[in-house]
Amino acid sequence: MISTFLQLQADTLAQAIPTVDKANAALTNEVSVLEFIFKGGLFLIPIAILLFYTIYLVFERYLYINKAAKIDNHLMKDIRTHLNNANIEMAVSSAERAGNAQGYIIKEGVLTIGRHIGEIEGNMERAANIEIGYMEKKLGQLGLIAGIAPTLGFIGTISGVIKIFYSISVTEDISIGNISGGLYEKMISSGAGLIVGIIAYSAYHLFNGKIDNFSLAIQKQVLEFVNIIQRPHGHKAK
Repeated sequence: MISTFLQLQADTLAQAIPTVDKANAALTNEVSVLEFIFKGGLFLIPIAILLFYTIYLVFERYLYINKAAKIDNHLMKDIRTHLNNANIEMAVSSAERAGNAQGYIIKEGVLTIGRHIGEIEGNMERAANIEIGYMEKKLGQLGLIAGIAPTLGFIGTISGVIKIFYSISVTEDISIGNISGGLYEKMISSGAGLIVGIIAYSAYHLFNGKIDNFSLAIQKQVLEFVNIIQRPHGHKAK
């Protein structure tokens, strides 16, 4: 009797060990992120392309806008000094050395000194609009990606769900494992699309905010420049 009981216990343990091994193997596969991502389907390919292009745009625009939108408070002091000394050439050189949008805009103002004040302001505003246009270049693509990437993800999920229900209609297998197993794989594309969309959307608005700040700052610079050339002891515009 005792020997029979021990034999049953041994058989139970022998059957339990493979089950534990399978559970551990399943857990290992679940932790494998790369394999998990690859189960998302073909729609992950265009989403991945959009991700890499978004990263490129974010770095490229950040470097350009960060340099172009920089405001040097010392530049206007140098311009004031040169104009008060009636040294137009040195004022132009100082503006060129700035190497940013502010310098280009101030330079356009210096070159039009002697004209009507309205012409000077108009010329500087046009130069500012050109520089802002350069900063906004490619930002529309980020906005487009912010809308396209999540849509691609949802399409991938919907197509996967359609395949799951088609498979059920053919095999008549409506087990929870069959449905949930296929569904979680297709939801990966939705998650990936949302992540790319969030990155593009956030970058788009952050860059636009930085450009808006530059636009406000450069308006102050234009006003300060006009005040400089209208000072009684400065270089007057006729």
